[in-house]
Amino acid sequence: MNRQYKRMMKKDQQRKTTAPRPQPKGAGSPARKQRTKPRQFLREVIAELRKVAWPTREEVIAYSMVVLVSVLVIAAVIFGMDFVFTRAVLALFGVES
Repeated sequence: MNRQYKRMMKKDQQRKTTAPRPQPKGAGSPARKQRTKPRQFLREVIAELRKVAWPTREEVIAYSMVVLVSVLVIAAVIFGMDFVFTRAVLALFGVES
């Protein structure tokens, strides 16, 4: 047994003796939270939605166009790669299409 191992064992022993013991579940547990009523929940949701910075109509259109163009470009790239790889595999194995 070397010194480093002895030090680790000593630290573990100290940690075990000074660590707080877990409390039983019923002893110190807080009271059960009350459920929010539906009317209160809706009021809070509406209050939070009023704080949202909503985009303008022009921003929504611009963002939508960016997404559509990106999807079309990525779909075209995937289609092209699929077409090329399909032709290459068929040519490699000598299968006529």
